Amino acid sequence: MELRLLHYFLEVANEESITRAAQKLHITQPTLSRQIAQLEGELGRKLYVRESYGIRLTEEGRLLKDRAQEIIALEEKTLAELTGTGITGTVYIGAGETAGIRHIGRVLRDLHGDFPGIRYRIISGDAEDVTGKLDKGLIDFGLFVGKVNLNKYDCLTLPDEDLWGVVVRRDDELAVREYITPEDLRGRELLFSHQAKSQGEFSDWLGFPVSELDIIGTHNLAYNASVMVREGLGILITIAGIVNVESVSGLKFVPLMPEIRAGLVLAWKKSAVFSKSAAKFLEYFKASVSPCHKE
Repeated sequence: MELRLLHYFLEVANEESITRAAQKLHITQPTLSRQIAQLEGELGRKLYVRESYGIRLTEEGRLLKDRAQEIIALEEKTLAELTGTGITGTVYIGAGETAGIRHIGRVLRDLHGDFPGIRYRIISGDAEDVTGKLDKGLIDFGLFVGKVNLNKYDCLTLPDEDLWGVVVRRDDELAVREYITPEDLRGRELLFSHQAKSQGEFSDWLGFPVSELDIIGTHNLAYNASVMVREGLGILITIAGIVNVESVSGLKFVPLMPEIRAGLVLAWKKSAVFSKSAAKFLEYFKASVSPCHKE
């Protein structure tokens, strides 16, 4: 497959219209249609069907869209690494929601101060998303929370830890508590992040199967879940420092007891070949942290 054809297909998939995609690509509609037909011929698969409003991707088309995004992102990352002069370029970091991102922010601040040509891109996702992107070379580093199997990576331990607890409305009966126990969660409607559900620390703390809890919703972004809490839709299991719980927010964070603190590690592929910018970031990071303990 030619990268040019993947670029064309991705534009069509994003626009859901041959006409609009052709306008953005500055080519004629018949030319673009022929190019997509050529790609379908190479693959032996129909990638889209025409609808009254535009086009709809087939199952094979949706799969190719996901893969094309990864291929083009890797192409752009590789070109930036090979064509840059001096210490410039972008550092790619995958991370779940964690207050530990502040530590990365401090390192990037110092790095950018010394090397203003370095940029960064933070890509959000849970542990599975981040390890997948690390393995494919789409990111340079992954920031992980809690118990994660990192045996196939090199890593560094951050000095910070995440404190687990719940976010409730200030008029909730749990808001007056100093801490929350496992029994306090029985019978309550709960909102969980994918990250929280996968954490071994929480399962160990609970003392009974997570399936016995009434989990009415899951989310990737704690802010969106906090809005649901504010509207009276359950209570949120999360970590301190990523949701606004000032008095004006109408929300309050209450820690768990026994206390759960999850460690944070920055990981990267063993024997990774870094760009100049990523290597410089790692140099600055190593100056502030310790070697990690691998599960």
